[in-house]
Amino acid sequence: MTKIQVLFVCTRNSARSQMAEALLNEFCGEFFEAKSAGLEAGTLNPLAAQAMAEIGIDISWKKTRTVFDVYRAGELFGYVIGVCDESAMEKCPLFPAPVKRLNWSFPDPAKAEGTVEQRLQVAREVRDSIRQKIGEWCAEKCMAPLV
Repeated sequence: MTKIQVLFVCTRNSARSQMAEALLNEFCGEFFEAKSAGLEAGTLNPLAAQAMAEIGIDISWKKTRTVFDVYRAGELFGYVIGVCDESAMEKCPLFPAPVKRLNWSFPDPAKAEGTVEQRLQVAREVRDSIRQKIGEWCAEKCMAPLV
């Protein structure tokens, strides 16, 4: 069976899109192959990596890349899913082929304020929200034909 390619996009590919990529590959990798990119160049948020490590998924080694790099490489996707706010996704290029575009808006952990522990808690909450959405989407898509 050919896996459906999914691209998660957020502002800097530093937290939300990286978490979504890892979670989809972990929980529904037999049906989907997820990648991620940002609208701008960024660096991986260490608190996002720590939040993911707490649930047994290591993203600390991941590098960030831009959606324009992915576009220029000619990669094809069945879904392009924005995990940032909808106005930011308007900057995302239109990919060739019949792509389904979705937007799942989650708060940006990089904008969290407070102590390291308070900012880590925000990253955990975002992780858990993404995990719940991924679980619901996988259940929906894996029960129906994946076209």
